[in-house]
Amino acid sequence: MRALTKALVSATAAVGIAVGGLATAGTAMAAPASAQQQAVAGEVGTLAVVNLGLDTAHAKNWQCWLRDTGYNPGTIDGLLGTNSWKAAQEKFDDLGYYNDAIDGIVGPNTIKALQLYLNLQGANLVVDGVAGSATKAAFWEFTGRFSTC
Repeated sequence: MRALTKALVSATAAVGIAVGGLATAGTAMAAPASAQQQAVAGEVGTLAVVNLGLDTAHAKNWQCWLRDTGYNPGTIDGLLGTNSWKAAQEKFDDLGYYNDAIDGIVGPNTIKALQLYLNLQGANLVVDGVAGSATKAAFWEFTGRFSTC
């Protein structure tokens, strides 16, 4: 049995080397992605969704709340993508909690601004820019207080 396993491993290695090396054998031999897969991958890359632990209903509440307080989160769909986070960043900037590019990317500065805002609403968070369990729980609780959609 051991000799058979060695023979199979050796044969597999030889084939991998023959088609361009072991490191690239998997990707070199892969079939090209379909147009639909490519479109979805491009869309996800551009419209990354970061719900920070919220389900669709809570995320919709956040989007509606942003809209109702004068900021445009885009489509109210329960998916916190670039437009939703741009709206939040604009709100946080207007409140003086955010001093960075309005880009819709949920980085440490966006999380810090969210933490500051949630503290204003009664949370007791360490403002560290990390979306840990306490931040996610406070965000969940805040977005569960209202349903404006």
